[in-house]
Amino acid sequence: MKMYVGNLSYNVTAEDLKETFSAYGAVADVTLITDRDSGQSKGFGFVEMDNNSEADAAIKGLNGSSLQGRNIKVNQAQPKSNSRPQRRRY
Repeated sequence: MKMYVGNLSYNVTAEDLKETFSAYGAVADVTLITDRDSGQSKGFGFVEMDNNSEADAAIKGLNGSSLQGRNIKVNQAQPKSNSRPQRRRY
């Protein structure tokens, strides 16, 4: 299951997330979203766990918990939608 993790401190690393979520089971992948120009974290990312029951436990255990001074939001990731309008090219 892929989970959205939001309200992250800009200082949180992928390794920090992996370590935090590993308390609930095996972490398959961690992706932090960064600004393409500056490379700075945008304050959210995604964690993927293969075992759904472990992922559910992580959501229940970590949603609203404190990570590096911020109360993080954790929930099941929604599929990416194409509702965003295409940019015009002139």
